Amino acid sequence: MANNKKQIFLNEVTDQIKSKEAKTYVAKELNYHLKEAKQTWMAKGLSETEAEEKAVEQMGSPTKLGIQMNKLHRPKVDWWLVTLLAAALGLSFLPMVSLGYMEEPHFLIYKILIVLIGITAAVGIMLTDYRKWKKFGWQFYLIGVLFLLILMFFPNTVINGIPLIKFGPITIESLMALPFFFLAWASFFYSEKLKVWQFFLLFLLPIFLFLPLSSISTVYIYCVMTFVMLWWSKFSKRVKWMISTGTFSVVFVICLLVWPFIKPYQVVRLLAFIDPEKFSTGAGFTILKIKELMSKAGWYGQSGTRDFIPEAHTNFVFVSFTYYYGWLFGVLLVMILLLFAARIIAIQPNIKDSYGKLLLIGGVALYSVQLFSNIGMVLGLFPLTTMSLPFISYGLMPTVLNAILAGVVLSVYRRKDLVTSR
Repeated sequence: MANNKKQIFLNEVTDQIKSKEAKTYVAKELNYHLKEAKQTWMAKGLSETEAEEKAVEQMGSPTKLGIQMNKLHRPKVDWWLVTLLAAALGLSFLPMVSLGYMEEPHFLIYKILIVLIGITAAVGIMLTDYRKWKKFGWQFYLIGVLFLLILMFFPNTVINGIPLIKFGPITIESLMALPFFFLAWASFFYSEKLKVWQFFLLFLLPIFLFLPLSSISTVYIYCVMTFVMLWWSKFSKRVKWMISTGTFSVVFVICLLVWPFIKPYQVVRLLAFIDPEKFSTGAGFTILKIKELMSKAGWYGQSGTRDFIPEAHTNFVFVSFTYYYGWLFGVLLVMILLLFAARIIAIQPNIKDSYGKLLLIGGVALYSVQLFSNIGMVLGLFPLTTMSLPFISYGLMPTVLNAILAGVVLSVYRRKDLVTSR
């Protein structure tokens, strides 16, 4: 009878709650508190039946409690992050306009399609319960490895020596393996079962798979992301230092071994970064050209001119954006992109779930390394490499990658009040 009364009480409470996830959470929490209250009453000498009835009674009105729980635990949307995402995707059309690409229907249609796919990815992942992912770390890791193996052995096109898989206007590259490794490492670091030797094996395997795909920049992003997450893992500080020094030593040796196999144009890019004037007719030309364009941009841009800008809509989209719209717009764009990262960092202290925290830390690292490296290239602080500006560079894969990150952050924020206290 008491069990029946308890169940009726729980049903009446959860009937007031609209969200399915919140219903389950509240039911579990109330059941836990009812058990604690029951044990307290039993310790005072009441029978099991009487103690359970007393525990239910002291909870008060189930309807009022349900209304309160509905307000408290309903899924949240981080409208600040949504606004920044919408602003960034909106601004991504401006370089296409200034470069004249929007006058060509296929560019316009493809750009709209890219943005819609990005929005769909972000919203779809936001609506997915991120807590279910923690069990699938190995599956995410194997998907990432399989993805790279398919690109390595079964590409259907090669552009500039880079193996790709192309389906009509959609080009799939190694960059899209990163979200799978991101989710995998969040699960691995959340678990207390990960051993140091396992870390080394799991960390190095993707590097060996990325390198034959001419993905040095992707390796760089992957390494930064993994090590930022490592320092937020459950390993002790001593183990973290041991892993960090050991891994960087191994990576340094690997770099020495693979240096003879690096593509000549990649070596020239590095040397040109050190002394661009010496390579002014080759890779140094791009660096010098970028400096010239940025110095000519002025506060309000050069909208009435048409000048050659290398990779104007992809790697150096910030150059074309600043050149045609001026430093005022350039600074505004950087501020919006920086605020996106700052917002993720601001959310992190409010997340109670350690797995959710790892996802936010890994997400902001993955996003920030792209942002700072791309802006660093333009300002001459970073060697020229294949690095997109998040949300702004033209291309499906860079947009989808960062839209996935936005979706993950929104998913964690949406459920920040649905974490059990045990």
